[in-house]
Amino acid sequence: MSSAPASHATTDPRSAPAGENPYVLAERGAGIGRLTLNRPERRNALSRPMLGALGAALEAMAADPEVGVVVIAARGPVFSAGHDLREIRGAEEPALCELFSLCTSVMESVRLLPKPVIAEVHGLASAAGCQLVASCDLAVASREAAFQTPGVKIGLFCSTPAVPLARAIPAKPALEMLLTGRPIPAEEAWRLGLVNRVVAPEALRAETEALAREILQYSRTTVALGKRAFFAQVAKEHGAAYTVAEAAMTENAQQPDAQEGIGAFLEKRQPKWQE
Repeated sequence: MSSAPASHATTDPRSAPAGENPYVLAERGAGIGRLTLNRPERRNALSRPMLGALGAALEAMAADPEVGVVVIAARGPVFSAGHDLREIRGAEEPALCELFSLCTSVMESVRLLPKPVIAEVHGLASAAGCQLVASCDLAVASREAAFQTPGVKIGLFCSTPAVPLARAIPAKPALEMLLTGRPIPAEEAWRLGLVNRVVAPEALRAETEALAREILQYSRTTVALGKRAFFAQVAKEHGAAYTVAEAAMTENAQQPDAQEGIGAFLEKRQPKWQE
């Protein structure tokens, strides 16, 4: 496995107007890429600039050979309040289509990223902010976090957030969230399966990075192939799902890391991954 340099922050000068802080802060260290939403004064709304910066940052993390796991976090009291409603009010159809298409593209880039993505949720994740959490592969939440899809309250149903939400939790509680807009606390989100674990606020970052380091023990080739196969089969009926999974197992078994891992197990030694 590759070793990473010491943690350092990087910014893209295109990610914010001159004189402003970047919309997304990027750090890399010890195999973990950390992306932090950085508009706390706007409740980290997923505006066009924020979505553009997040999409570009995810693309950079995907291409970085030193990064094996990506964490998405946020600054300020709110993880993300969702779309910037000022961009929606009074907008005409072409602008709305472009905005929602951009948001879908960013959410899908999380799912399609060839590396696990973990949401680190410290506060409220609302509407498209909840969509972002549901789109991540894993999520660790503070006990102070909450999740909601409140669009129905303002006459704009959370139809796009519903796509990953309904794939992360059972249909009836997902629809209850969508129809009532009621926020659910972190413990309820854990019971439903929206988050993997709930921890004390002061332990949030450490617990998230411990989960990332656990994944980093394993072959990155295998993890990438496994994530791709999981999402390719999960929505299919059993027969079609097995067809996808069999092909993935066949491809995986031929990889050098699989042969090394099997050999190491049989020889009772630690495997040495190619990356």
